[in-house]
Amino acid sequence: MPELDLTGKVAVVTGGSRGLGRQMSLAFARHGATVVVASRKADACAVTAEEITRETGQEAIGLGCHVGDWAQCDALADAVYERFGRVDVLVNNAGASPLYPSLAEISEELWDKVLAVNLKGAFRLSALIGTRMAAGDGGSIINISSIGSIAPSAHELPYAAAKAGLNSLAGGMARAFAPHVRVNTIVAGTFLTDISKAWDMDAFERFAETRIPLQRGGRPEEIVGTALYLASDVSSYTNGAAIVIDGGMTSSR
Repeated sequence: MPELDLTGKVAVVTGGSRGLGRQMSLAFARHGATVVVASRKADACAVTAEEITRETGQEAIGLGCHVGDWAQCDALADAVYERFGRVDVLVNNAGASPLYPSLAEISEELWDKVLAVNLKGAFRLSALIGTRMAAGDGGSIINISSIGSIAPSAHELPYAAAKAGLNSLAGGMARAFAPHVRVNTIVAGTFLTDISKAWDMDAFERFAETRIPLQRGGRPEEIVGTALYLASDVSSYTNGAAIVIDGGMTSSR
């Protein structure tokens, strides 16, 4: 059996400076990968990259990229290939889900912003990097989706629509870039990342007790095993898959 070994591989993680992205970036480095941490805030990416190198001894760099901007996606891909000559793992993790008062009050600006960050950027980066992977030594593309894409609430519809589109992209790109590039999706449930610090945790715990069979939110590090599986050769026959990690929430519907 192959191992969870990423030695010699280059991994690009969007939204990599905090939350789930940070945990995946650290995990890839711990297993031997060179990591490119990308997000809108270049300073935060640089700090995270320094922390990764300090903790793991692996090379890591931070690059600013607003994935909702097509030109910045192009620039990110070019910068990584210019520096390393390859990308073996791409994680499309960047996301945003702004609050809105009602469906009728969703502005065109909010709609366009949410679709750009959650869907347009992932498409562009996957198209650029997946094409180069397919022409080279292959690779793995991992999309981070949400259970909102399969069980949306009224409070996240632009986000849910974007993530549903992301799910669809994975299926098509799994065919487009085969046989040397695998494209898979992690459909994430409720994880207690930085954003949860603003939640009413008493209310969330009541929700979890009745709606999540494991009766809690996920810890950010609990996405790591699946990400490593999909990034490594252990998953060499996994392509076009959607793996749900939500504590059983959607299975109980």
